[in-house]
Amino acid sequence: MSLTPADAAKRAAAARALRMVEDGMHVGLGTGSTAAWFVRLLAERREAEGLGLKCVATSSATTALAAEVGLPLTPVEEIGALDITVDGADEFDGALNLIKGGGAALLQEKIIAAASARLIIVADAGKQVATLGAFPLPVEVVRFGASVTRRSVEAVLTDMDVDARRVTLRMNGDGPLVTDEAHHILDLHLERIGDPAALAAALNAVPGVVEHGLFIGMAEAVIVGEPDGGARVMRRVPVALAEEMRGEDA
Repeated sequence: MSLTPADAAKRAAAARALRMVEDGMHVGLGTGSTAAWFVRLLAERREAEGLGLKCVATSSATTALAAEVGLPLTPVEEIGALDITVDGADEFDGALNLIKGGGAALLQEKIIAAASARLIIVADAGKQVATLGAFPLPVEVVRFGASVTRRSVEAVLTDMDVDARRVTLRMNGDGPLVTDEAHHILDLHLERIGDPAALAAALNAVPGVVEHGLFIGMAEAVIVGEPDGGARVMRRVPVALAEEMRGEDA
């Protein structure tokens, strides 16, 4: 099968992440086009090597894909802690902060990521940005009082270091999109997020906000696939080391 350059890059990232999986692991399966490659390749390796894995999906779409490729799933409630989760991202910056949720699975993705000893992101080079924000930031909200929550989110944005402040309700056909957990999604069109951590904290404080797509300090590494089949691994620098490095540069 001939792959487009984009698909070749996504497959390369997933193949590199596959090397981090060992027999007996509890593995979180992410959502999105690059994570889907990982699910397919993991199913092939499990079949070929007889790996004893317990896997958890982060969305109904990933659950369906796992069933299609013959990869058994276990409810996360039965597993508890996970050894590793491999997931995609809509954007990542040099500090490996992420925007996720383009597929509307951010809540389950963050729950699984938080339960994992390691979060590995697979992506193509086009997802890397100097500053987060070009991709709309998803915010999952409960349907009760959604218009009130939206106004509160809009009010929060007035004090944030961003370049735009447009908020839209994500639609699915003629009606609002409903997530796997029966919530709605607000997309924040911000263009640039100057302080992702501050925005994350402010959104967390809004009643009615269930979760947002800012994943701050959660990814251990981002694997960037290349169209030629190669991949490079970017690792997060610990905060203490980063401060030490800044001190040396001063």
